[in-house]
Amino acid sequence: MPIQHAIWKVGSKPEPLIVSKLATEKLLEDMIVDCPSILSGEWMLIGRQEKTGFGGIIDLLAIAPDGSLVLIELKRDKTPREIVAQSLDYASWVEGLTAEKIAQIYERFSNGGNLDEAFKAHFGNPIDEDSLNQSHQIIIVAAELDPSTERIIGYLNARDLAINAIFFQVFQQGGEQLLSRAWLIDPGETQANAAIITKTKGEKEPWNGEYYVSFGDETSRSWEDAVKYGFISAGGGTWYSQTLKMLSPGDLIWVKIPGTGYVGVGRVKETVLSVKDFTVQTQDGERPALEILLHRDQYLRTAEDPEKAEYFVRVDWLETVPKSQAINEVGLFGNQNTVCQPTAQKWRHTVERLKTRFKKWNS
Repeated sequence: MPIQHAIWKVGSKPEPLIVSKLATEKLLEDMIVDCPSILSGEWMLIGRQEKTGFGGIIDLLAIAPDGSLVLIELKRDKTPREIVAQSLDYASWVEGLTAEKIAQIYERFSNGGNLDEAFKAHFGNPIDEDSLNQSHQIIIVAAELDPSTERIIGYLNARDLAINAIFFQVFQQGGEQLLSRAWLIDPGETQANAAIITKTKGEKEPWNGEYYVSFGDETSRSWEDAVKYGFISAGGGTWYSQTLKMLSPGDLIWVKIPGTGYVGVGRVKETVLSVKDFTVQTQDGERPALEILLHRDQYLRTAEDPEKAEYFVRVDWLETVPKSQAINEVGLFGNQNTVCQPTAQKWRHTVERLKTRFKKWNS
């Protein structure tokens, strides 16, 4: 059923605001370029009105923290189902973009800017060229979708294609226009799909059923705490935390600290929990994580914000090593997603290698 927006002015007799329209699609595009967080606070725009090699023009192109690309198509009115076919056509072009071409797209967009420098300034980490454009998402922006388009997007997303829709509805209040936003599908599902289907320099393989986990940002989480109390965690934005939802009890995970190496293997015990609900076992019994963990003060500041809060998955560690003994060899798999299901040949090599170093992985 198509999503419908409505806003009421609060009062003893609530008054609905009148649905309006933007004057042009360009106005919406200009607003997004000036304030990209209208779409997502976790993407960086790198291209606008970019010509494809197939005669089409991509409205906006963005990059995510893991170097994956986000293709954005804008329609200010109702979107016909043909836009899905058009977006898939554009996506086939995006998939073939090399690091050099992506850097050139950003240079044009930013009037001479450097993608490496901009990425590091925006996300706090340098681009890993091996991870750049390993996957991509398709985002269709519209005031509304016809039922056929909505069914097609839902069908493709359910089959692990990373496609979603954002609805922008305009309302009139006096002489002002107000803008509301809603997602058709939980954006976490779309990101998870992008994390499953990774493009690699070589042949893809069936996923082996074992998960890669990135335990990142040592300034806001402690590996020592994770080992002692049995968990992995992520937060600071939904892009980082939402892939934790991919994990279920019994799943086998291999954990890497970015820039350091692989430090542990374990099995998931519970599904994801917010820091407000997560507890740890201490000598004095079970205690709230917000009272015990090293970075509890940071977690407390964002605990009430569902987008920025820290989230936890309880883990039964089979074997761990300190950061000083992390396994970091040439050719091992890496990715900025907190959780992903790699389909690269490199993942098979990585797991085979790790199983020779972590002898208790099958305990």
